[in-house]
Amino acid sequence: MGSGASRAARRSAAGTAAMAVLACGLPFAAAAPAAAAEHVRTTLADDGDVRFQVDDTSCSFPSDPIKGTPWSLQRIVLDQLWQDTKGKDVKVAVIDTGVNTVNAQLKGGAVVSGKDYLHKGGTGKSDEVGHGTKVAGIIAARPIDDTGFVGLAPEATIIPIRQNDDQGSGNVGTMIQAIKYAADAGADIINISQDTASKMDPTVDAGFRAAVEYAQGKDALIVAAAGNNGADGKIKETYPAAYDGVLAVAASDRNNARAPFSQSGKFVGIAAPGIDMVSTVPVGGHCVDQGTSFAAPYVSGVAALIRAKHPKWTYKQVITQIEQTADRTKPGRDDFVGWGVVDPAAAVNDDTTAPSEDGPKPDQVGTGGDAADVEAATLVLGETPQQRTERYALYVLAAGFAVVLLLFGGGRVLSDWRRKQGMGNNVESTGS
Repeated sequence: MGSGASRAARRSAAGTAAMAVLACGLPFAAAAPAAAAEHVRTTLADDGDVRFQVDDTSCSFPSDPIKGTPWSLQRIVLDQLWQDTKGKDVKVAVIDTGVNTVNAQLKGGAVVSGKDYLHKGGTGKSDEVGHGTKVAGIIAARPIDDTGFVGLAPEATIIPIRQNDDQGSGNVGTMIQAIKYAADAGADIINISQDTASKMDPTVDAGFRAAVEYAQGKDALIVAAAGNNGADGKIKETYPAAYDGVLAVAASDRNNARAPFSQSGKFVGIAAPGIDMVSTVPVGGHCVDQGTSFAAPYVSGVAALIRAKHPKWTYKQVITQIEQTADRTKPGRDDFVGWGVVDPAAAVNDDTTAPSEDGPKPDQVGTGGDAADVEAATLVLGETPQQRTERYALYVLAAGFAVVLLLFGGGRVLSDWRRKQGMGNNVESTGS
């Protein structure tokens, strides 16, 4: 890592003195919603440019494999999801901290050579932070024998673009270059699990917007994390998620409610699992983490399956398909989870009619009540309320069964006692 002065020189050479970007992952150790913002450290560079740094998570790598199937995959029937495609020939660019290709689930053609904007001549296949490797795994990790974890599109191809690190070295200038590189490399989907953390200069904003439009002009679908600063309940925009045509992803919990930290806003298009997310880490093994960083690639994986199955659908049609088929408790969208929580199987298989480019239309679904009732759920790291209710019901059933046995057994004992008493009385009568 170079000095602050050298980093400032690189930004100047890139032609920007813009906002840096924030990786949207939270340490798994964070148990309280209010703690979300504490995992983002802000520093002031020598040139006065604000940079945001990615805190280390509680994960270490290499790590042990997690053998079970994560809850985010248990909600899907994978055979149904993959009945037509596993994402073959679809390219997904991951603009992040790089992607480590030593992990066994990211070998075998899962990751091709990409670009490194922090190290000249790099291919994007190094990740000192682990963030990008987790993101890539959720999208396209290959199946292996010792774990139930697998990517949602396990035959898709990852294009790694290393644009940021744990020192916040990336900025809007490098992000613009990364988006254009991804589009020129033929990416069908561009996953950006980062966001700007404050208002940009109008000139910088215009350049950022132009890069997004450049990629969209090549029919690339940009999927972006909504951000993790939603614990205060304030509605605000983050970028690139809030740009037109970008699919902004909020994080949901096991109950399909907004995760407490997930940023809310009118730009939110969809929600996806973002709590207790299992994924690949550098060198080998897995880690559990949380954040909208890991909700976004969940949606990117679904999008990869759709684009593989329907290569002629435009990126706008893919967005409509994902939003229209989402699980929701109201007819339209809201600022918490957008059009609802992504339903992978429905998004891929409910495709008898080609979706419109104009976005989803409200429909009558569910009985969940009014959108105003939707609130962030309490973060649960143990059992969920549903699991607790099921456990209590089991207790009641067991107690009832015990009472029946007690009554039955007591009746038998009383019957035997009465029979013996009767026999004794008969003996006394006979002998008198």
